Amino acid sequence: MYMKELFERINQLQNLLGESDYVIIGGGAGLSTAAGIDYGGERFTSNFKEFIEKYNFTDMYTAGFYPFKSQEEKWAYWAKHVYMNNVSMGSTELYKKLYDLVKDKNYFVITTNVDDQFVKSGFDDKKVFATQGSYRLIQCKNACHDKLYDDTEIVKEMMANTDSELKIPSDLVPKCPVCGKDMELNLRIDNNFVEDETWQKHNNDYRDFVNNAKKGKTLLLEFGVGFNTPAIIRFPFESIAAQYDDWNLVRFNKDNLELVVVQNNQASLLPVSKLDDIKLSNNFQDRYIPFSEDIELVIDELLS
Repeated sequence: MYMKELFERINQLQNLLGESDYVIIGGGAGLSTAAGIDYGGERFTSNFKEFIEKYNFTDMYTAGFYPFKSQEEKWAYWAKHVYMNNVSMGSTELYKKLYDLVKDKNYFVITTNVDDQFVKSGFDDKKVFATQGSYRLIQCKNACHDKLYDDTEIVKEMMANTDSELKIPSDLVPKCPVCGKDMELNLRIDNNFVEDETWQKHNNDYRDFVNNAKKGKTLLLEFGVGFNTPAIIRFPFESIAAQYDDWNLVRFNKDNLELVVVQNNQASLLPVSKLDDIKLSNNFQDRYIPFSEDIELVIDELLS
């Protein structure tokens, strides 16, 4: 019974892909984890042994919040983090399969991921809006100007020159060429995040795409978006899909398939099992397709 129901959902998604005029992809951290870019487990313990011994790190995500005592120590860690998750990381099979699935469609991507996997796997850079930045770029920590700089070579140099105390040489600590202060990865960690000309263009292009998509049949494909930054992809996808009868939302999420429902002016999360107990605006429950199953398994079926 379960397999029959699963393939019914897959067939429904297959039909929507064929019928849709527009496809909007929302990519979150769960998509990269499913692609093998895991921030914990064996991938972390086997590659960061010396950092684990010195700092008692448990995974790459929490390590990113560690208050290093010096820039030399901080960049020794971050150089390896960036190298592992972007600089040395080629395209992954899952992202390539996802590209194959939509490459002939009129698509646009919005993602909170900073590993550049969409572009590395074939997606048109002009159709990918990476809202939270990229590991491949650095900026002035104080955002004294809005130019971004490619960090590929400096990251490799830091890696090659990290000493036994897990520090890089002081002359490799990146300094802003304008104000002379420290530089930082172009990640949205505070109000100094630089939104350069390219970021602004992608933002405008994405908004234009969404507005144009309101004129046709649109498929929202959401992958691995949880509740760390739900206001960027998750909540907007739900909101706009509920408004337009020709929009469908397909959500891939291992743990969080709930929908936000407002009743008596109060918002709550409604589990999938309760969708039949309530009538959503514009019968949105009929246009919402949830998948807790493995993303690659479903995409393989769609491509077969």
